[in-house]
Amino acid sequence: MSVVKVPFKVRNAAADIFAMVVFSFITGMMIEVFISGMSFEQSLASRTLSIPINIAIAWPYGVFRDYVIGCGHKLSSTRWMKGLSDMVAYVVFQSPIYACILFAVGASKEQVIAAVMSNILVSGALGVVYGQFLELCRRMFRVTAAAQPII
Repeated sequence: MSVVKVPFKVRNAAADIFAMVVFSFITGMMIEVFISGMSFEQSLASRTLSIPINIAIAWPYGVFRDYVIGCGHKLSSTRWMKGLSDMVAYVVFQSPIYACILFAVGASKEQVIAAVMSNILVSGALGVVYGQFLELCRRMFRVTAAAQPII
């Protein structure tokens, strides 16, 4: 098993937080309102509650994502593998957190299942798009990947 040494860096965390908050707010609201059938008010409550959660998980997710991409890169250096790694990291890390947020704001079990399943189904696109958005934000903040697997 690989060990990951990741020193905390404020700029890395700021880039990851900015990317997570903006991306999650926009995509989450679209999924909740247009696919899951939540009201605008329920979605706004969910998105508002998600902001401090996204702030708390953004940097750990960035580290996790970088690690998953590094592991995928060991298997194949293709763009396809990077996209698959982004998708896997997104689904595995985000789905349980998303379900908890929805339950906390009063979404029904059916709405939570619909939202999380929809999120998983579109995560092929969301994970890859988020990965690209995160890398854009990191370039804007002039930082690099947070973690690389140590062999």
